[in-house]
Amino acid sequence: MEPIPNGNSAVASATVSSSTATSLASVNGEVSSSKLTQLTESLKLEHQFLRVPFEHYKKTIRANHRVVEKEVSAVMSSLSDAGDLSQDDAVKHLNSLVFRLQGLKRKLEDGSRAENLQAQRCRARLDHLESAGADNISEWNNTRLKRILVDYMLRMSYYNTATKLAERSNIQDLVDIEIFYEAKKVIDALRNKEVAPALAWCADNKSRLKKSKSKFEFQLRLQEFIELVRSENNFQAVMYARKYLAPWAATYMKELQKVFATLAFTSNTGCQTYKVLFEEKQWDYLMEQFKHEFCRLYGMTLEPLLNIYLQAGLSALKTPFCYEDDCTKEDPLSQESFRKLAMPLPFSKQHHSKLVCFITKELMDTENPPLVLPNGYVYSTKAVEEMANNNDGKITCPRTGLVCQYSEVRKAYIS
Repeated sequence: MEPIPNGNSAVASATVSSSTATSLASVNGEVSSSKLTQLTESLKLEHQFLRVPFEHYKKTIRANHRVVEKEVSAVMSSLSDAGDLSQDDAVKHLNSLVFRLQGLKRKLEDGSRAENLQAQRCRARLDHLESAGADNISEWNNTRLKRILVDYMLRMSYYNTATKLAERSNIQDLVDIEIFYEAKKVIDALRNKEVAPALAWCADNKSRLKKSKSKFEFQLRLQEFIELVRSENNFQAVMYARKYLAPWAATYMKELQKVFATLAFTSNTGCQTYKVLFEEKQWDYLMEQFKHEFCRLYGMTLEPLLNIYLQAGLSALKTPFCYEDDCTKEDPLSQESFRKLAMPLPFSKQHHSKLVCFITKELMDTENPPLVLPNGYVYSTKAVEEMANNNDGKITCPRTGLVCQYSEVRKAYIS
């Protein structure tokens, strides 16, 4: 037998390398396609990502429209009164109207800048979603993780940390820091037992709150009444009720009757029915109610996105075995924090492990049994046979690059 010349050896080597590269490209293509499918499915969870800036944009437009209507109406009303004035007084009056219109112009310029900023933010988020693709999945997912972390920190009142993370990651247009700072003012005021900022927020969003049949403003008014009774200003409490609570009588008569009865009791009453109205936890309830209304107004989820994503994963892992003393440390539910988060979730119906092929992402079972390569990695029969058919019986491990013959793989048996 004659030895193969060096040139033919190089050709043979190049042929093997080309075959290996083709196999790896095919595998990587399948993996990328699978990841892209997962990414497409996950984009369905980005409703809040687009809804929040759009709602903020509409709110800014409505606010600017109200300012214009108010100022123009006042100017037109003043013009109708100018006909009865003397010439000098009419000139002074018209000059004052000119100054007022100049002030309106400045407000409109500021409002226009705010609208442009909101429109730019909406466009930035659309561009971010459109940029998701198979070639940048890792980077895109990393940005999404940072967005989710910023959202969580803002909801937990870690405003400075959230702001620093957004600035360092250059994702200011992709997070809702400005909107949460708006909520922070109201929450801080309620924590200090002040309702004025919350009432102002209700006034700014009166039509939206009325449409959703919110009773948050009514609860704020009740709390102001209770505070007047607590300070034994019964006369002022009665006057306050006539002015601010009477309009709600047709809708919430039972609640009003209960609160009005506190005029006959003091804050130190032992009657549990009325004692609860004077407890400090009423302010905590108002804060939670505001957060609920705030999230609903902007189309946000009530739970932080981080909790939602974690619970989605934990729901597939939670089994009765996770709560046993000998639970393996590799199980996330072995940690108390994850157990607490998974507490309201149902147990997974799968009590046995499943093997999923790394290449095809399909289940490995009796119809598609697992095969073990010489390096110990396991893939499905369907994936291995397809790779062998495309590469003259050769198998290339997509994770290590090992090349072997189909005859070298072995079946794996699981009891």
